[in-house]
Order: sequence, then structure tokens, then C-alpha cells
Amino acid sequence: MAILPIITGTDKAILRQKTAPVSRVTKEILKLLKDMEETMEDAQGSGNALGIAAPQIGQSLRACLVRIDDKILPLVNPQITWKSNEQDIMEEGCLSLPDIYVPVPRALQINITYTDTKGKPQERGFEHLYARIIQHELDHLDGIIILDYI
Repeated sequence: MAILPIITGTDKAILRQKTAPVSRVTKEILKLLKDMEETMEDAQGSGNALGIAAPQIGQSLRACLVRIDDKILPLVNPQITWKSNEQDIMEEGCLSLPDIYVPVPRALQINITYTDTKGKPQERGFEHLYARIIQHELDHLDGIIILDYI
């Protein structure tokens, strides 16, 4: 496996593009997810890495990882199916925008669908910080960065 370079800066086209769906979970996708996990864990040493999306390591694919209860949860083709109307605003940082923090409004609760690493469809609800982390990573999959909230 490998620690991959994280794409940084506001002028990188891959960070502004909507990603392509993953057609199926293959050995290559599993390797990518493992490399993303190692990259995220490496970044954890220099900060508080709570998630990473494929575009941040140069892959325009609809895949990301999020840290939930100190475990890494891979999400392939995630989609938000419901958001609460209730929101809160918290300052967010981003691995692709080092030393930049922006107050971002997010839904307090969400439901998502996604494919797991075995290729099985899943549905799950999240709230508070975990809902925020997932919304942040899904923004990356849609070409949105935290500066867009200013």
C-alpha cells in the first residue's frame, strides 16, 4: 500500500469537479481505499484528519473515507437521502486547504446510502459531528470546497 500526496490549493481542477460513480468494487478500488486510509492516517499525525475523499488524492471517483467512533468507514458512491432542517455552524478545516478554517452550516442529522467494501448496498443515519464529516467529504465528491461557504 502507499501514502499518496494530498492535492492542496484552491486552483486544482480535480477538487472542483463532480466525481464519476464507481461502477463496482474491484481489487483496484479496494487498493485505492487502503491507500486513502494510509494517507489519512499519515495526515492524522499532523492534525485531525476525520475524512478524505478520492479527489484529494487525484482520483475523480465517488469514494471517500470517514472516521466514525475511531474506525475508518469507507463509502463508495455515497448519497445523502435525507437531511434534517435543523443546522448548526462549526469551523471546518480541510486536508486540501491547510491552515484555512471556515464556519460552515451543516444539517445536524442525515441519512445516506452507499456501497460497502464487499459491494453491498447500505443505508445508515448519522448525526452531529459524524453527519458533518460525511457532508464535508460528500462536498468534495461534488466539487465543493469549504471556501464556497464564505
